[in-house]
Amino acid sequence: MGTKKYILDAAAAEKKLRRMALEIVERNDGEPELVLAGIKENGSVIAAIISHYVGNDFKGKLSLLELGLDKKKPAAITLTPAMDLNDKVLVLIDDVANSGRTMLYALKPLLEQYPKKIQTLALVERTHKTFPVDVDYVGVSVSTALDEHIYVEVAEGKVTGAWMEEAN
Repeated sequence: MGTKKYILDAAAAEKKLRRMALEIVERNDGEPELVLAGIKENGSVIAAIISHYVGNDFKGKLSLLELGLDKKKPAAITLTPAMDLNDKVLVLIDDVANSGRTMLYALKPLLEQYPKKIQTLALVERTHKTFPVDVDYVGVSVSTALDEHIYVEVAEGKVTGAWMEEAN
């Protein structure tokens, strides 16, 4: 086990989430509907927080969707609740964009319908990825070595911090 190097504390994470919510509202001004799709577990918590902030300023209909998948073997993906995603703007949300793999697999069930556009959001993004996923809304971008890992901590519906485990 390596040592923890904190990237964000709770207050800094909250500021990043507020800023990203405002960016979502700005980039989607005039859209009739917006669906925030959080990847379980932490992505769903972040989606709920973002939804709260977006709801203050977004004029259209706002929906929250939860994607359930096994991040190690993401074959089966569940969407809760079931909803029509045709011609809607979707924002796919996760806590960390490490390799890009989880977001890439999470796109599959979203693309089975015909959304108007799909955007991505991650509270923490690694600067190198092994899968071709570009994150549209980023809280903080971190340069890491391949053997380092980033974790986001959540508790009681809030982000309490984010840290990187440094390899020994």
